[in-house]
Amino acid sequence: MELRIDRQALVPLVQQIVDALAGWLRQSEVLPGTRLPSARQIARDNLLSQSSVVEACERLVAEGVLASRQGSGFFVADPVLAARRQRDYPWFEGAAVKHDGVFGELKLGCGGLPISWRETDDLGYAIREISRTDMAGLFNYGTPLGLPALRQHIRKRLLQLHIAVQEHQILTTAGASQGLDLIVRTLLKPGECVVVESPGYSMLFELLRLRGVHMIEVPRTPNGPDINVLEALLLQYRPRALFINSFYHNPTGSSLTPKVAQQILQLAKTHCTLVVEDDVYADLSGGPGTRLAALDTAENVIYVGSFSKTLSSSLRVGFVVAGAGVVSRLAEVKMVSSMGASQFCESVVACLLASGAYRKLVQRQRQRLNSDRETALQVLEDAEWEVFGKPAGGLFIWARSPMADYAQVRAQAQRFGVQLSSATAFSPTGEPGDWQRINVAYASDPRARAFFQATTVDRPQAF
Repeated sequence: MELRIDRQALVPLVQQIVDALAGWLRQSEVLPGTRLPSARQIARDNLLSQSSVVEACERLVAEGVLASRQGSGFFVADPVLAARRQRDYPWFEGAAVKHDGVFGELKLGCGGLPISWRETDDLGYAIREISRTDMAGLFNYGTPLGLPALRQHIRKRLLQLHIAVQEHQILTTAGASQGLDLIVRTLLKPGECVVVESPGYSMLFELLRLRGVHMIEVPRTPNGPDINVLEALLLQYRPRALFINSFYHNPTGSSLTPKVAQQILQLAKTHCTLVVEDDVYADLSGGPGTRLAALDTAENVIYVGSFSKTLSSSLRVGFVVAGAGVVSRLAEVKMVSSMGASQFCESVVACLLASGAYRKLVQRQRQRLNSDRETALQVLEDAEWEVFGKPAGGLFIWARSPMADYAQVRAQAQRFGVQLSSATAFSPTGEPGDWQRINVAYASDPRARAFFQATTVDRPQAF
C-alpha cells in the first residue's frame, strides 16, 4: 500500500496518512469487512512510524470509515456507517447542493483555509485569557455597535488601508455574512434591483433571492467589473445598489485597478447608486491597492470586512463600515434579529489584535499563500489550464480545464478524490459553466496535481 506522503509539506504527517488511507480505500473499492495490512506493515512500506499509522487509523475509526477489532487490527467499516459520516461532512459555499461529500475528499473549490493551516497556540491563549479575566465577555450580551476595544483596533487597521473613519461608523457583526444580511434586509426592499458581478459570490446571490431582490449581472474582468456594461445597466435599470469584491474577488482572484475604482465611484455618484464593497480577504493582501471606501468622500460606500477567513471560520467576527446614520439603522436591526453578536468572540479577536499575534498570523499566511500560488499557477500551466488573469494575492485562481467535456472533468476529479465547486454556484442566474474556483491552499496537494495532470488533453479554442 503506497500512501505517497510528502515530507516537505506543511500538512501534519498524521493528517496526510488519514487522507492517503481514505483515498486508497475509495480508489481501490475495498469491500466492507476487508482487513487492512497491519499498521507495522503500512509503516514499513512507507517509511513511517507505526504510532503515526495507528493514530491515523484510529481517526478513521472515529469517523466511521474503519472499524477495529481487539488483536485483529483494522477493517473497512460497514458502508452504512460511512454514509452516516458523509451526511455530516463539512459543507462549503459553492459546493454542489446534492453532493454530501465523502470522507477524505480534497475540497479544491472551497472558500477557506484548510484545517491544517489553522494555528491554535495564540488562539488558545486568547480564549483562556478572556475566560480568566473578562467575565462580561463570557456571559453578557454584546452592545449594539459591538465591543469598543475591537472597534478601536478595526479603526486602526482600516487606516493602514487608507480608510479613515470614526468608531461610531463601525458595526461589528457575526461574520461578514451577517453584515451582508443586515445590509440587504435594512436597506433594500423586495422587488428592488441591484447589480452583482458575474461570476460572483454564491451566498450573496442566495441571500438576495431569499429577500426578493432582483439581480442584474455585470461581467467581471481581470481589472474589475466591465465599466461599459455597468454604465449601461445603471442607465437602464436605475438599481438601488452595486455589490462588488474589490480585492481578490471571489471566485476569480482579480482586483480592481485604480482607474476602474475611480470610474465605479463616479458612476455610482452620477446614478445615486449605493456601493457595497465586500473586502473579506483584505488581510491576505501584502501590497498596495485601491479600495473604494478609501476613495469615497460622500459616504456612498458601505465596507464589509471579516476575521473569519484568516482566524477561524467558527469564531464568527466581522464588521460593517458606513455613515453614522446607516450604521445606526443596521445596529437596530442587528439587536432585534439576533440580540447582537458574541461579545466573547469579539473579546478574543481584540486580544489577538492587541498582542500583535493576529498581525504575525496573517503575515505567515500571506507568505505561505504566495508560495503555493506560484506553484499552483505553474501546475495549471503545465496541465494547459486556461487561467483568468494571475492573481497577486488572496485564496483563489479562476481556471478551466483543456478538456472540452465538463462531465469528464468532474469524473476525473472524483477519480482522484477531489471535490470541485458546483458548475452553477458562481452565476447569478444559475447558468452552468466550465470555469473552476481553485483554492490555492489546496492546489499543491498530490491529489490536486494528479487531477490536473489527468485533464491535459487538446481543447478547441473558445474564440
